[in-house]
Amino acid sequence: MPAARPPRVLVSTDIGGTDPDDFQSMVHLLLYANVLDIEGLIASPYGKGRAADIHRVIDCYARDLDQLRRHGNFPEPAALRAVVKQGSEHLADHHGATGATEGSTWIVQRARDGDDRLLDVLVWGGLDDVAQALHDAPDIAERIRVHYIGGPNTMWSVNAYDYIEQQHPTLRMIESNSTYRGFFETHSDEPAEPENAEFVRNHAAGSGALGSFFAAQLPRLKMGDSPTVTWLLHGSQDPATPSWGGRFVPLWDGRKRSFERLTTIEDVAEVNAVVEISLPKPPNYTGTDRTHLVVNDRTQGPFPAGHDTGSRLCFRLSVYQAGAVTYRLQSSHADLDSRVGAFTAVTPTESAAAVVSTRHPRWWSDDPAPGKAVGPWPGARWISAYRREFLGDFAERLRWCRR
Repeated sequence: MPAARPPRVLVSTDIGGTDPDDFQSMVHLLLYANVLDIEGLIASPYGKGRAADIHRVIDCYARDLDQLRRHGNFPEPAALRAVVKQGSEHLADHHGATGATEGSTWIVQRARDGDDRLLDVLVWGGLDDVAQALHDAPDIAERIRVHYIGGPNTMWSVNAYDYIEQQHPTLRMIESNSTYRGFFETHSDEPAEPENAEFVRNHAAGSGALGSFFAAQLPRLKMGDSPTVTWLLHGSQDPATPSWGGRFVPLWDGRKRSFERLTTIEDVAEVNAVVEISLPKPPNYTGTDRTHLVVNDRTQGPFPAGHDTGSRLCFRLSVYQAGAVTYRLQSSHADLDSRVGAFTAVTPTESAAAVVSTRHPRWWSDDPAPGKAVGPWPGARWISAYRREFLGDFAERLRWCRR
């Protein structure tokens, strides 16, 4: 029997943005570059990260290449640099797709390559470039398989997420809003080893250029995006089957909520789902007026902008933590400014998940079974159960970098 061909991988990452864990996951990815066909590394929203941040990690990889090649056929740094592309530098507006980028164009090119393998698109940040690629080339939906680390990323990238969920419901999608947390969090009845800070001290620090770079990012292991990689390294790549990357359940109906009024705390919406609030536009609201939401008094954003539909203003948002959600309008128009609302965000239940979405036949998300949660995070135990295995494997590859 011929050897199985490696997965084709394209990563969209907000590396260099708001969370240094993407740097850790990029180190992790490159240490498996001999068993993955890496076809794209795209710098995407949200944050200030750019393609140059990906090149920083490849610089470290280049310094360790001789050591790594003692253990496998690792690609030349130039081959990796050739597939680094700059994606969108801004979040998509209400339409969800606001213009092609080098990154979105590259997704289309690789998806249309003609290879009979699916292109695994691993999304570590916003979905904006994936949404743009699907908008510009809907045919690629049959050629790609998306594994998306959602949660906070959906909060920032809600317009792109809504576009994909509404316009491309048959896409192959794993939406990991909380399962990924099992990579760095454990249940109280599970072994805590390897402990996150000890892993960095004992295995990353001093392990060549890549290990030292990894250790410099955070004093502890986080790697929240790495389950998209480990899912490809172990198991059958079937979302319903347990593996190093988790186990998932089919997406369910009734997640998106739309309101044509200011909501109250009695209104309920799921965490990580889309919430739309539509309000009548004041009669003297002009094209120069601007209105946005301030959610939970956040000072760093996002600040969902009101989209003018003609007679109404529509606001779109998503939250990833359960509990009371408050918001107020900031507007240049006196009739809207300082108005307030609220709703209650809840975690999904098993009964809700039992109503499987027929519109999304290949879309998977976190298992809401209480026994598979770590703290408030559904599905995380499907990954935390394997921590010793996949972190042991990663530690071995870090040792390969040592001189």
